[in-house]
Amino acid sequence: MTLKWLAVVIASVSLTGWLTGNVVLGLVDGGELPLPVNLLALTVAGTAVVLAVLAELNDRLNDRLTAITEFLVGRLDEIEARAGDRNAGFVEGYLLHHDREATVVPFVRPGRDAAER
Repeated sequence: MTLKWLAVVIASVSLTGWLTGNVVLGLVDGGELPLPVNLLALTVAGTAVVLAVLAELNDRLNDRLTAITEFLVGRLDEIEARAGDRNAGFVEGYLLHHDREATVVPFVRPGRDAAER
């Protein structure tokens, strides 16, 4: 059971117990459950509801991030398929038409003679 549904079940059980206890005691004695019991039941129910809402928002956020990621991957694959081959051919052609050999020029410190090299 996911966290969201577990929180919903806990909230519903807590509220049902709180309502049943107060109704039964109200019909029998004309009173209600002690204040700490009422506060505990309502606090547990409220916390469970907040937790269920946060879990639902987290699930939605994860779904959106997954959808955005899949969209971006598809779009980047499409762009690569369209532009990747053209750029590769351009670079290969450029390298074939130009000399790959480069002359090596040593660095010379300023103020030194050519003889000291």
